[in-house]
Amino acid sequence: MGRLRVKYDLHLHSCLSPCAEEDMTPANLAGMAKLAGLQLVALTDHNSCKNCPAFLDACAAYDIAVLAGCELTTAEDIHLICLFPQLADAMAFDAALQAHRMQVPNRPERFGKQEWYGADDTVAGVDPWYLPAATDLDLESAVAFVQTHGGYCYPAHIDRESNGLLSILGAFPPSPAFAFAELWDGANADLAGGRGILIGSDAHRLWEIGEADGVFELEEGDIRQRFFEVIGK
Repeated sequence: MGRLRVKYDLHLHSCLSPCAEEDMTPANLAGMAKLAGLQLVALTDHNSCKNCPAFLDACAAYDIAVLAGCELTTAEDIHLICLFPQLADAMAFDAALQAHRMQVPNRPERFGKQEWYGADDTVAGVDPWYLPAATDLDLESAVAFVQTHGGYCYPAHIDRESNGLLSILGAFPPSPAFAFAELWDGANADLAGGRGILIGSDAHRLWEIGEADGVFELEEGDIRQRFFEVIGK
C-alpha cells in the first residue's frame, strides 16, 4: 500500500472563539483552507464544538477532510487539542463539557463575540459564558473525559509560554502519557521529548490558516481514518 503526504492544520479557531476575528466564519475558514492547499483540517474553538457541524458542511464542498474538535482549557490553564472521529461524539462531548465550564459572562465589547453558525453562514446562536476560561477538569481528568467520549487529545503549543504544558508544569508528567504533542514552531522538536509531533497554526485570522506547514505521512485510504489509526496507537 502506498503512502500519502497530507498537508494539514489541526488548530483553527472560528468566530465562536472570542479571540478570533469575526470574519472567521465556517464558510470563510473552509475557503481559506482550500486556498492554502490543506487536505486535513480541524476546528478547535475554545471549550466548544458548536461551529463544527457548519464547518464540516462547508469543507465538504471543497473535498477537504475535516475533524471536529475543540481546544480544552484544564483547571491548571493547560490547553489540550481534542479531536473526535465522529461529529456525533464531538457534539455529545460538547454537551457534557458545559457542566465543567466556569460561568463567567462574556463581555463581547472587550473580548469579542462568541457566535456559532448554521447553513449559509447565518448566526445560529451565541454562547453567553466566556469560552477560554479554565474548566474544573484537571489534566488527568480532562484526558479521561475526552477518551470517555471517543476522542483523542494532546497538549497544544508546548513551545509557547501562554497555556503550554511545559511552561506550566515544567515537564511532561508521567501520567497521563501523551504519544503526541503540538508545536507552533517545528524548529522546537526537541521539546517534545521523542513524542510524535503535530504542527498547528493556532489560526485566529484568515491569513494565518495553513501557516504551520504541517505535513503528515499516512497510508493511502480515507485520510480521517488513517489519521486516527496513527494517533490512536
